[in-house]
Amino acid sequence: MSPESDEFLRPGDGDLTKVMGVVNVTPDSFSDGGTFLDPVDAVRAGLRMVDEGADLIDVGGESTRPGASRVVASEEMRRVLPVVAELAAAGVRVSVDTTRVSVAAAAVDAGAVLVNDVSGGHDPDLLALVADRGVYYVLMHARGPSIDMADRAVYRDVVAEVVEELGERLAAVIAAGIAEERVILDPGIGFAKKAEHNWALLRQLDAFSRFGRPLLVGTSRKSFLGSVLADRRGASRTSDERDDATQATTAMLAAAGVWGVRVHAVRPAADAVRVVRAWHRGGVDADADADGAGSAGGSAAARDRAVGRGRGGAGTPAPASYPLMAPGMSAALGSAPGARLARHGAARSARPAGNGADGGQARADRSATSSASSSAAPAASPSRAPGQAGDQETP
Repeated sequence: MSPESDEFLRPGDGDLTKVMGVVNVTPDSFSDGGTFLDPVDAVRAGLRMVDEGADLIDVGGESTRPGASRVVASEEMRRVLPVVAELAAAGVRVSVDTTRVSVAAAAVDAGAVLVNDVSGGHDPDLLALVADRGVYYVLMHARGPSIDMADRAVYRDVVAEVVEELGERLAAVIAAGIAEERVILDPGIGFAKKAEHNWALLRQLDAFSRFGRPLLVGTSRKSFLGSVLADRRGASRTSDERDDATQATTAMLAAAGVWGVRVHAVRPAADAVRVVRAWHRGGVDADADADGAGSAGGSAAARDRAVGRGRGGAGTPAPASYPLMAPGMSAALGSAPGARLARHGAARSARPAGNGADGGQARADRSATSSASSSAAPAASPSRAPGQAGDQETP
C-alpha cells in the first residue's frame, strides 16, 4: 500500500481518538515482556486487539523501560519482522517501534505504515529513510537512551522545556525531508520524566497545539499511575493492576482531543473513546455503530471487509480537529476554560523558529498463522508473580 492512498492517519472532522495497541516481542518490557515471544502468539494478540477495537498495532522488539540495555539490531529484527509481515498481510495497519534504520527499513518493506521513534529523531539515517519511503512518523520527546534516561529527568519548567525541545526536533525532522503532514508528536510520558512531570504535561496538553500536529499519548500501565494507587503502606500497584487507572487517563485524553492513545488493554480503551464521543455528541450516531464497533474497526466483520480492500481501506478519516475537553471537564483537566487544541492541519501560530514550511487471502493468512501453533492465545493482561519482567518499573 502506498502511504499516499491511506487517509486513515490523517485527521478529519468528528472521528474517534485512535487506539494503538501494543505488542512487545521482548522478554523484558515492563508490562508484557515475555508474553509474546513466539511470533504466532504475537500475531494472534495483534489480531485480537484489532477485533477489540485497535486502529493500528505497534510492534516493538526492544524494551525501552528505564535502565534497559540495548539488543543487537539482528535480534531486534528477528523478533519484529515476522509479526509485522503477518499482521500487515492480514490487513492490519502496523507501526514499528524502533530507533534503528535497518529495523525500520525492513519493517516498512514488510508492510509497516508508521515508524514510532522513541529516540527523539536523533538519527539522520532513520529520518532520511522515513522521508524517502513517505511513511508516517511518530516524533517522541526523549532525552537519551533508556539506560540512563532517569538521570536526565531534571527540569525547571517541564512543559516549556518539553515543548521547546520537541519543537527543535520537529524542525530537524522537517529539514531532513519528512513531510510535516506525516508527523505525529508524542510528549514522551515517562521518558526522562518523573511522576510530577508526567502530570504537569497531561494537565497542559494544549501547550502542544502550537505545532498543529496530531498528538499521540502513552500512559498505559506506567509507574506514575501505580504510585497514585499506592496502598496504605506506600506500595505501588504493579503494572498488571494499573489498567483501570489507564482507562481513566484514556477517557480524559480522548476528551482533551488527542489524536491517539497507545495502550496495552485495547477493549476498555476503545470503549472509553467511544463513550467520550457519545458524550460530545449527546449519543452515538448510526453510522459510527453500523458494525457495532464504531470507527475503531473493533468487529471481526468490519476487519474482514477492511482486509478485503487492502491495508488502505478500513475505517473512516481521522479528525481534523478535536475539542480540548468535554463540557464541565476543564477543572478536572486543569486547563483554562474555553481552551482548545489547535485544529490539526490548520495554520499554526507561535511556532518555534525553524520548523519549516507549513479479504479472502487475508483470512487464509490468519488461518495459516493460527494453525502454526496449537497453543491457546495468551490472555490480554496475564497475571505475573512479583519479580517477573512485567513487574519492573515502566517509564
